[in-house]
Amino acid sequence: MLLERARDDAWSLPLDQLNPAQPDLMAVDAIGPMFERLRKEDPIHYTAESDFGPYWSITRYADVRAVAEDYAAFSSSLGTTLADGTAGGTLAPSFINMDPPEHDEQRRSISPALSPANMKVLGPLIRERAGRILDELPIGEEFNWVDKVAVELTAMTLATLLDVPQEDRRQLVYWSDVILATPGKGLVATQEQKQAILGDLRTYFVDLWNQRVNAEPAGDLISMLAHSPATRHMSPQEYFGMVILLTTGGNDTTRNSISGSLLAFHRFPDQLRKLREDPRLLPAMVSEAIRWQTPISYTRRTATRDTEIGGKTIRKGQKVATWYLSANRDETVYAQADRLDIERPQARAHTSFGYGIHHCLGTRLAELQLSIVWEEMLRRFPEIVVTREPRRSYSLQIRGYDEIPVVIPRR
Repeated sequence: MLLERARDDAWSLPLDQLNPAQPDLMAVDAIGPMFERLRKEDPIHYTAESDFGPYWSITRYADVRAVAEDYAAFSSSLGTTLADGTAGGTLAPSFINMDPPEHDEQRRSISPALSPANMKVLGPLIRERAGRILDELPIGEEFNWVDKVAVELTAMTLATLLDVPQEDRRQLVYWSDVILATPGKGLVATQEQKQAILGDLRTYFVDLWNQRVNAEPAGDLISMLAHSPATRHMSPQEYFGMVILLTTGGNDTTRNSISGSLLAFHRFPDQLRKLREDPRLLPAMVSEAIRWQTPISYTRRTATRDTEIGGKTIRKGQKVATWYLSANRDETVYAQADRLDIERPQARAHTSFGYGIHHCLGTRLAELQLSIVWEEMLRRFPEIVVTREPRRSYSLQIRGYDEIPVVIPRR
């Protein structure tokens, strides 16, 4: 019903009243019709009034890519969410909110942990953990796939990257969820409660910093920050911003890709049959599943100068939302874009990881975890049944799931 109403509104309202920045629509996966209309009729779209103030929407693939790559004209330094700089919004400084040269220096300080060489080290460990998680799943009983598999595997990996005890991994997940939570929408009731919880996160990671900065350099992310020339003298606020980036980036995107891929195969079972018949399609499936899911729906930039794009002039200082979700549904690039097609030739060119200098540093790790978990699932389970519609996360930027009920009938 809501989807039908959203489609009616998307095509009946005057263009100047369309506002894609509605987490209520994201939470029920009803935003697609609005993006469809904007791509066709107004791909560079100005919303004058929203909960986040006025902003521009970039909805076509080529334009999203162009804006994302042009950091000189479209800066990240004033925030990467529409909420940054508004009432209740917070801007936590980290390299995702920086332009060169500071961005490049800080990003370089932790990149060895996510290098191809380190992926070869992490791969066997991730495989062992994925196998153990899958072997412990109940057979013939309904359970929440998000919690039992997607969250558990990515939490283990995050704890390893940070070199914190595995018994703390669920606390990391909780903090990550609180960081992204909207007060009054489930996880936290008020902004004050949210800030109090994040105070505990800050204390935990200050202790980690103090331990690592007084120890010999090591290969974990906190040690790299504590000993790199570009980050060892960062302010407490900068460090906290980096912690927020690492905990959310290492948790939400991969877990929602793992969850989303299961839902995608539920919706398009012919594609799962194709994968079972030819496991060589797995790398292509990983890219296509990440495109289909698009775990980050958008990122925000701010115009540094008056800039014309698509015949529209974006003025200096105006907010710009580059909608990855819409770009990944651009029919001029992806035929039948709402479908999962694991043989889609251009799937790897998806926008889910961004472009240019802000291309996701954890791309290889996300792909590795998704690939391994599906390899191990295909070996074990002839069938996984999604029993009810998923419960989606309440977020404008994170396109994810709180619950996907499933049953595994047999091994």
